[in-house]
Amino acid sequence: MNRVVLTFFTCLLLLESPWAVSQKISKEQIKGLDEQVQDIKKDVLAISTELNLLEEKLLFPSNTQVSLFVSLSNGKKVDLDSIEVKIDDKSIAHHIYTYKELNALREGGVQRVYTGNLRTGKHSLKVGFKGKSSLGGDFTEVASHNFSKGVGPGMVEIKLVGSSSIEFFNR
Repeated sequence: MNRVVLTFFTCLLLLESPWAVSQKISKEQIKGLDEQVQDIKKDVLAISTELNLLEEKLLFPSNTQVSLFVSLSNGKKVDLDSIEVKIDDKSIAHHIYTYKELNALREGGVQRVYTGNLRTGKHSLKVGFKGKSSLGGDFTEVASHNFSKGVGPGMVEIKLVGSSSIEFFNR
């Protein structure tokens, strides 16, 4: 009987020993794995950023790229609701503004409303704004602008100067 009890306890000690060692190794391995996961996340984010830049270069080559930006004139209290943009009578962009976006524009922010490909040459741009004026009345403002797209990236800034005037700046 003593021999059976001794064998049982010996087996129990042998079984418990690897379990205790595996617990220590597992905790150390988990720490190491957690650090590796964090490193992999950083690498994935960096690769994602690079892929986005490459995708933009492929989709919008610099020799045909055109970007349109919207801004508000400083000090103008206009509640902008929406914008619609057409190039060569083709609707290319429509945006409805949120409260945060409108505040950002009021504080001098600039919004990229469109980026796309456009062949070189002359083009017509038509922009329509809807909103409320500083006096509280509804307004709709539509303006047209002709511009020439050269070789290389083109940029046009569309600035709402008030509820009755839109300015265009070619860059």
